[in-house]
Amino acid sequence: MKIPEKITGYSVYLDGSTYLGVADVELPSLEALTETIKGAGIAGEIDSPTIGHYGSMSCTLNWRTIDPAAIKLSAPKSHAIDFRAAQQTLDSATGNYSTTPTKVSVRATPKSLSLGKFEVGATTDTSNEFEVTYLKVIVDGKVWIEIDKFNSICIIDGVDYLAAERAALGK
Repeated sequence: MKIPEKITGYSVYLDGSTYLGVADVELPSLEALTETIKGAGIAGEIDSPTIGHYGSMSCTLNWRTIDPAAIKLSAPKSHAIDFRAAQQTLDSATGNYSTTPTKVSVRATPKSLSLGKFEVGATTDTSNEFEVTYLKVIVDGKVWIEIDKFNSICIIDGVDYLAAERAALGK
């Protein structure tokens, strides 16, 4: 069995090729939009998810200093940002380690830039927060997640959960 263990390294890129530097990232969370359903035939209430529709997705980059990349990413426009990682995986049958390429791509618009603080001998803790409208997760060459809010695409593990909705709307 292959056991994914940890990220051994990663890089941040803008527009697919411009290296942005050293930053920690808080990746988006997926939280389905829900509506409470109750009534005849239902014993109580159900928070029913709206299939393929998600609440606000945000992403945060944390920098050690006031980095020019943080300033560049604060421009009020959509940015294509890639997070490319090497995941260490253990094959439990053989005891051998391997590296699995992992890539998370987002299209994101800046919501905030915190310049942080000045303190002698310390990081500034500068950070950018973004609203994410597009998310794609690729692990070992396979697309596992692709969410495109503006084009009504929600692919999870190869299934496009909004294909029927697009067809019904003539998209």
